[in-house]
Amino acid sequence: MLPSRVISTMQQHPPNPKIETDGLTSGSRIVRACLRKPVDRPPVWFLRQAGRYMPEYQAVRKHHSLLEICKKPELAAEVTVTAAEKLGVDAAIIFADLLLPFEPMGLDFEFQAGEGPVVHKPVRTFDDVKRLRTDRAAELGYVAEAIQKVVTHFKDRIGIIGFCGAPFTLASYMIEGGSSRNYIAAKTMMYRQPDAWRLLMDKLVAVLREYVKQQVEAGADVIQIFDSWVGVLSVEDYRDFVLPITKTLIREVQSFGVPVIYFGVETASLLPAMRETGADVLGLDWRTPLGDIWKSLDCSCAVQGNLDPITLFAEPELIRERVKQILTQAGGRPGHIFNLGHGIVPGTPVENVQHVVRFVRELSAEVKRG
Repeated sequence: MLPSRVISTMQQHPPNPKIETDGLTSGSRIVRACLRKPVDRPPVWFLRQAGRYMPEYQAVRKHHSLLEICKKPELAAEVTVTAAEKLGVDAAIIFADLLLPFEPMGLDFEFQAGEGPVVHKPVRTFDDVKRLRTDRAAELGYVAEAIQKVVTHFKDRIGIIGFCGAPFTLASYMIEGGSSRNYIAAKTMMYRQPDAWRLLMDKLVAVLREYVKQQVEAGADVIQIFDSWVGVLSVEDYRDFVLPITKTLIREVQSFGVPVIYFGVETASLLPAMRETGADVLGLDWRTPLGDIWKSLDCSCAVQGNLDPITLFAEPELIRERVKQILTQAGGRPGHIFNLGHGIVPGTPVENVQHVVRFVRELSAEVKRG
């Protein structure tokens, strides 16, 4: 049975009192924005808001590896809560890693200095795919336990965001063995081994479904699905090999009663097709003006974004101007969540991230009046 704080999506379920209330909390603000319901101002949070740019996180990392933090609920909750409180944002995204589902599927990986995640035995054949497990998702319960701790801390004061990787992005990591420039191995499996590709997609969705369900039952208000690498695909390849299975996953997640944010990088050409997944919110990178993208989608879904993360290295005056430009492009329409166009990078001044939160709050009313 789902907890009372879980909010049902507008398309599939009757209105929930938390959504309909006149007294907005940050938690209800972000859920309402996801569903394109009116809010007093756009909610604001940041991709990678708990990370290496923050001294408190660096202090934890001195004693624990990234995977240790992910797997110890008290640590994952600590870095999640610390970042959200320090920034004063409207939502906390649980500290975890996209690749955590690999281990219960029987695929080991590690983080190597300077290289990021490395899968030592990449998935390259139909037999490799067949060996992947789908019956051990319960082993990921430490993420749900961390979410429970964050929920207990914040209650309804801010929204709680869970997340998972999208099938294409996770499959690409599995097949390439790590980061890639051209995704030759992943695309070759797509093109030349369609049975292996389809089976891999199906297995990933089976695991992700259970993984996300755990997060929702633990109290996540929203689920973000990261398709970080999908921008490498042509529109035709996205439609043929990725859209159907991604649509299936998004529908499964929505059936648990939460809205879905679907995010990718360098996806301007894919956004009309990504809209067909039925995601409640599309995350936008910074390369195309938010207003133009939203209009091209007929404002038919909510949008999230899309400040260039490197703008956070500028002087506050320029940051303020860029925040105002994005708010102006959004035009005060219901369904805008203010965020970056990608994650906060190491070295970002924390005070500039805090400035963005303040500017969004100060300027939203001004833009509405304007």
